[in-house]
Amino acid sequence: MTAQPDTNPDRYAVLGNPVAHSRSPFIHAAFARQTGQPVEYGRVLCPLDGFATAVREFASGGDSSHSGRARGCNVTVPFKFQALRLAPRHSERAALAGAANTLRFDAEGWFADNTDGVGLIRDIEHNAGLPLAGRRVLLVGAGGAAAGVLGPLLQAGPAEVVVANRTPEKAQALVDRHAAVAQAHGVRLSASGLADPAAACDVVLNASASSLQGQGSPVPASVLAPGALAVDLMYGAAAEPFLAWARAAGASARDGLGMLVEQAAESFFVWRGVRPLTAPVLQALRASLVAVP
Repeated sequence: MTAQPDTNPDRYAVLGNPVAHSRSPFIHAAFARQTGQPVEYGRVLCPLDGFATAVREFASGGDSSHSGRARGCNVTVPFKFQALRLAPRHSERAALAGAANTLRFDAEGWFADNTDGVGLIRDIEHNAGLPLAGRRVLLVGAGGAAAGVLGPLLQAGPAEVVVANRTPEKAQALVDRHAAVAQAHGVRLSASGLADPAAACDVVLNASASSLQGQGSPVPASVLAPGALAVDLMYGAAAEPFLAWARAAGASARDGLGMLVEQAAESFFVWRGVRPLTAPVLQALRASLVAVP
């Protein structure tokens, strides 16, 4: 008797707390339709004290309502640091960030990666059309979000990157961890506080918690050079105060929706070996958010 091919889609999900707001299922469903990949993607709400158990249950197929095999997952706040420690194998960019947003469940052991940084760079350079080489960049924040993007940002070859944080010592620790990468790519890298972080910059990236707290900008408008691009890594209502601040100061403002789609495409590639087109998915995602009352 001839064995029948397995027609059940491979299972993926985003794990976090909170997670109900995540647009990742929309994005990955669009990628699956576009590429013809057999992918099913959902959400898993993890207890704050039970992330490792939740990942292992998902990976082992603990939810009997699904028959496909779990092949990987995305990880969102506040579990990215834990995600890296769960995997015996990891990419260089995950190791540099000290955090992972992507896990792949391989037979030889789980593999951890961090696609946030490459997602941000692709959104800025390809979607926004701004090459970063030779630019002066201010990265606001020194937590997990900033750690995830700093390595790829340095590899893009800006002239200078300043990491500004409410606690300068935390910014300095992040700078110290990335000093070798900065030197290898000829980038001046330094740390500062928030009050007077840098002279006018071509690009300002808000990776701080200010958006989650409903604040406009944690840095003064003097950091924006004429025609600067200001990007909040958040999107939706959380990003609006920062975007309004940037527009009022005469800068071009961009939210993190493009980064979200681009990092998802990189995760999809890590899992499936197929790179989907992002432009139509980003367009559809923006349209879906506008349609929500």
